[in-house]
Amino acid sequence: MEAISTAQKAASLSQRFGFAEHLGRAALDLKPSVIDTLQINITKLCNQACVHCHVDASPRRREMMSDAVIQQVLEVLKANPSLQKLDITGGAPELHPRFRMIVEAARALGRTVMVRHNLTVTLDPHPISGESLQDLPDFFAEQGLVVISSLPYHQSYFTDKQRGAGVFDKSLESIRRLNQVGYGQPGTGLELHLVYNPVGAFLPASQASLEADYKQELWQHHGLVFNQLFALTNMPIHRFKVQLKKNDGYENYMEKLVGAFNPSAAQGIMCRSLISVAYDGQLYDCDFNQMLNLPLKCHGESRSIFDFHTTELQERSIQVADHCFGCTAGAGSSCGGNTIKQ
Repeated sequence: MEAISTAQKAASLSQRFGFAEHLGRAALDLKPSVIDTLQINITKLCNQACVHCHVDASPRRREMMSDAVIQQVLEVLKANPSLQKLDITGGAPELHPRFRMIVEAARALGRTVMVRHNLTVTLDPHPISGESLQDLPDFFAEQGLVVISSLPYHQSYFTDKQRGAGVFDKSLESIRRLNQVGYGQPGTGLELHLVYNPVGAFLPASQASLEADYKQELWQHHGLVFNQLFALTNMPIHRFKVQLKKNDGYENYMEKLVGAFNPSAAQGIMCRSLISVAYDGQLYDCDFNQMLNLPLKCHGESRSIFDFHTTELQERSIQVADHCFGCTAGAGSSCGGNTIKQ
């Protein structure tokens, strides 16, 4: 009987705490602001299979963005000067055979290019070809990429628990190599940002205090530097959701996110200034909606990179669901860390 009661409570969670209803109570109508970022997920292939990964990326995945979609992405960038940033993600985006071409073409258009770099891909052989990627730091520096890398904690136990045995030591070595080519160093203009996300079902601590701790620990114990720390909330989707449900923690985690809903944080969520492009060219309001197959809608219809119209996208209504509580809890969470700057 208790199991039935729990199942019924979980099933009614969306009705009791619907995200759209919370926006209504706060008199918020989230419309796109200035769309300045095109985020492209070019592959789900990865050299890792992290337990929290909302993409379900792994060495076994083979989804890759086609040449036709890549070319259209570049055409969209060229035709839309307001899209000043290209955010390349995956999987491990560096494992796509056209990764470097995409970077070079976007930089030639004068765009800021960010890469979601998992650090260990520099040291691990390519899961398919076996080739070495140890020259990535040099390529990043030559192109002036903004490097954004996950390091769940500044201690090995918590990082390895989330990302796999030995990942912490590999990550430090990769940061060291990035530092050696100028990343994180004063005066170089080469930006290295680290990403923290909790190893468990709780909200991140203060981003400012976490950044101070990371900088102190990484410098004092390892002689490593970086620019900023982005604190992200674990999203209750895919692998993390499965883990929560396995431990009977999904309902409690959702209750925690709902209880921490912050209208001010909602104002700065990334879907207001970003368009997410899947490997097949489908457009989404954000990377999380992409992984849940919730395509963006213009006039009630989905769109692909082949019918990208800035005016229509600017006027669309953003698709929301209960996972959006993860981006609007506490100080907020986005690809650039807290949506409320401390």
